[in-house]
Amino acid sequence: MEQKIKCLIVDDEPFARDLMISYVEKIPYLELVAFCENAFDATDILQQQPVDLLFTDIQMPKINGIEMIRSLPNPPLVIFATAFPDYAIDGFELDVIDYLVKPFPFERFLKAVNKARNNILQKRQEPVKGALAQQTAHFFVKDGYKLSKILFDDIYYIEGMKDYVKIVTKQKNVVTYMRMKNIEASLPADLFIRIHKSYIVQTNAIRSIMGNTAELINNESIIISKQYKQELNKRLGISNYGGDEE
Repeated sequence: MEQKIKCLIVDDEPFARDLMISYVEKIPYLELVAFCENAFDATDILQQQPVDLLFTDIQMPKINGIEMIRSLPNPPLVIFATAFPDYAIDGFELDVIDYLVKPFPFERFLKAVNKARNNILQKRQEPVKGALAQQTAHFFVKDGYKLSKILFDDIYYIEGMKDYVKIVTKQKNVVTYMRMKNIEASLPADLFIRIHKSYIVQTNAIRSIMGNTAELINNESIIISKQYKQELNKRLGISNYGGDEE
């Protein structure tokens, strides 16, 4: 059985949004995971769950669809749905799968979706290779009313606070709505490691280990849980000289 394609619809016009929802519901291999009316909500959704195909308007309040796509470190396949044909060149530069000009009939929508489907099926059949080489050196998170670019190399550590995380960097601290497991999945595994249920640290930010405490180069100290201590020692190349302190 074919795995369904998970979709997200972003459009601030209720009529256009409802029309695309009805179109998606007619296509059996599509699964609508969410819909929203602005780029901020869309970014939150993309951080919380996997999305294969994004349908988005371009002209939206505060952040338009083009700016949103450019801000995403690993965007899904994109189909623009807009009343403005003048943005077609931007769409091609962003390598979007298709560009729909409103109003468009179901047949035109289906043609675009089939193009996306062929692309997704081909990628699913390809072996995963060079994953680390393809990773970007940054990601974007919602920071108040803007999207802030966070460089991986600038992060000291990340602290989980229920449904929020605090990202401590060289420049500032950012608190954003995201769960630890989701942000952990977006981080390069060779650069970050979880040392406590509430803490992920960048290995390069660790200055020393004293017993069950990691001392960081920003002069902060973070406790290391016993369940993560062995893996941390292995990653840092620490031999068990005389045993760990308890």
